[in-house]
Amino acid sequence: MKIAVASENDMVAGHFGHCETFTIFDTEGAKILKKEAIPNPGHKPGFLPNFLNDLGVKVIIAGGMGGGAIDIFNEKQIEVIVGANGKTEQVVTEYLKGNLQSTGSVCHEHQHHDECGE
Repeated sequence: MKIAVASENDMVAGHFGHCETFTIFDTEGAKILKKEAIPNPGHKPGFLPNFLNDLGVKVIIAGGMGGGAIDIFNEKQIEVIVGANGKTEQVVTEYLKGNLQSTGSVCHEHQHHDECGE
């Protein structure tokens, strides 16, 4: 299964659309097989969920995310985990163990993207 983490410098990014890279983890069972950083191709409404779907991603992890992106991921049956923080590999490990739950941290206004956790 492919898991994408919105990331900056190996840490979970606070806002999905404004992250520096997407760290893509190929996993099998509870093991990480491969890790690859892909630069964020740009924040345009609706683009990133489709981009990650085309890469075969089944789970997206981020600090916060807008409702529109969450809706598109849900339509594509991609699991959304928001409210995460810490090192990317650690959050994926916790997810694989069943210990990472979404807090429902939804961003409502893009101009306030630094305040997504509120």
